Amino acid sequence: MGSNDHRNVALAVDRVRVLSRRLVRPSSSSSSSGHAPPCDIHLTPWDLRFLSIDYIQKGVLLPKPPLSGDRLADALASSFARALALFYPFAGRLVAEERADDGTVTVALRCTGEGAEFVHAAAPGVAVSDVVSSLYTPPEVWSFYSYNLVLGADAATESRPVLSTQVTELADGVFVGMSLNHSVGDGTTFWKFMNAWSEINRRAGGAMSDDLMIREISTPAPVFRRWFVETSPVPIPMPVGKLQHIVRRLERPEVQECFFTFSATSARKLKAKANDEMSGAATATISSLQAVLAHLWRGVCRARRLPPEQVTFYTVMVGCRGRVNGIPAGYVGNALMFGKAEATAGEIEEKGLGWTAWQLNRAVASFDEAGMRESLERWVREPEFTYMSKLQSGDAGGVALITGSSPRFDVFGNDFGWGRPVAVRSGAGNKIDGKATVFEGPDGAGSMSLEVCIAPDALRRLVADDEFMDAVTLPSS
Repeated sequence: MGSNDHRNVALAVDRVRVLSRRLVRPSSSSSSSGHAPPCDIHLTPWDLRFLSIDYIQKGVLLPKPPLSGDRLADALASSFARALALFYPFAGRLVAEERADDGTVTVALRCTGEGAEFVHAAAPGVAVSDVVSSLYTPPEVWSFYSYNLVLGADAATESRPVLSTQVTELADGVFVGMSLNHSVGDGTTFWKFMNAWSEINRRAGGAMSDDLMIREISTPAPVFRRWFVETSPVPIPMPVGKLQHIVRRLERPEVQECFFTFSATSARKLKAKANDEMSGAATATISSLQAVLAHLWRGVCRARRLPPEQVTFYTVMVGCRGRVNGIPAGYVGNALMFGKAEATAGEIEEKGLGWTAWQLNRAVASFDEAGMRESLERWVREPEFTYMSKLQSGDAGGVALITGSSPRFDVFGNDFGWGRPVAVRSGAGNKIDGKATVFEGPDGAGSMSLEVCIAPDALRRLVADDEFMDAVTLPSS
């Protein structure tokens, strides 16, 4: 983050005022809800490698609710407590045990029930239109979250909650932003909790008991038992001496972000173009998402003015639910791997959309369960942590892109009882030059949005790129 960004964020913070903070405990015992977790949930390599990055920060912008002030905060805190009864471990704490005799550290999620943080804030000078009427994301959005720039390991070293939510009342709406420790869960876990919370709040007007409501909601029952390869010790002793030794604070780059939406028609056109260009050469169908990401990759290479010989990288997340036996749909935790494509900027420009999308298709298709198991076994012997600085390859101009999240996550179904979300936005967590977060589009049915974070000069050129912007739906003013 550059000096201008620091000034902008400082101004944004002035417009967002925290009214109260509280710890919210689960409203009923986890045993009565039928989903009693073990006392300690030992973390897998998938979980442990994310101790070194920021909390996941995502949130929804909602229309103006019928309640306001303390009444709104109390109502949402009550339904939040009910959701915690279903996801009881999220009210716990990360605990690190350092063993001086052999220099190893183990980390577990201890189900203490101490509570998750609930923050009530107000930004009366910010309107819904301020957030959604421009391609550029206003700096106020990053102030709609608690736990900005907090690393996963901080939860253990500072005994912080693993989940925090901030409800910010705007002039004509409300923003519900959540921060979840990435070692506790991935994007799938994050949105399943949000889906459960919004549904519980939506149903809260009835006389249904806590336990009956938890059993009745549509969110699949969470599965807390972690998945380990058969040869893995549990818990995993990491040879790092002290947990603080893995912590590296990211030098925040100067970045700006825009929110680009691709209609279902636009995404289908990009998919058709990519598959037509690869007709007879590709052995599998290129997806709409792969075509949209390839369109972004090509646009960003031009915007960064990369020389033709410059090697550029695109890292995508590959979900393991449904790809690995033994990992159920309701699995709570991290279950994803990294897929990586690389090519020169010249190849990406000259060989076209289809070829570029095919590189991403092959990066996803390269997932191999045997290879994945071998990498997890190796991780136990030689732990390797995820650092955003590693993913941000190259010089200050940037040569890499990384995309997380998924257009399949149910974002716009998070109706808390007074209308579906107007928009989705993420916080400051893990924002580097080249971070692109994908979301379900506001119209559903195959539409999707990309929240793109790159260097300011490059972003201005991307927004001025007619070839890229021709596929983007501009926000209504």
